[in-house]
Amino acid sequence: MNKNLKSLDQFVDEQYGKRGTQKRETFEKGYDEFKLGFILQKARIEKGMTQEELAEKVGTNKGYISRIENNIKDVRVSTLQKIIEKGFGGYLELAIKI
Repeated sequence: MNKNLKSLDQFVDEQYGKRGTQKRETFEKGYDEFKLGFILQKARIEKGMTQEELAEKVGTNKGYISRIENNIKDVRVSTLQKIIEKGFGGYLELAIKI
């Protein structure tokens, strides 16, 4: 086993500090936003939909969907709920971790 190999957690700790530090919290927030766009894109693709088709179902435009998927645009919870319910025919579950 190579002693120079690090786990992802070790790497992130070294690059951004331990959880609770400002630099780490900023990184985690950005990562969570990236994940949301990725999850929406993956769901859209699994449904066999284009961004344009999803936008039409939701009542917006393709550019807006693209900006959400690419983490360029913040998305409101009400909009996220509309995308999931009207666009994908699903429902939104939220959780709070303390």
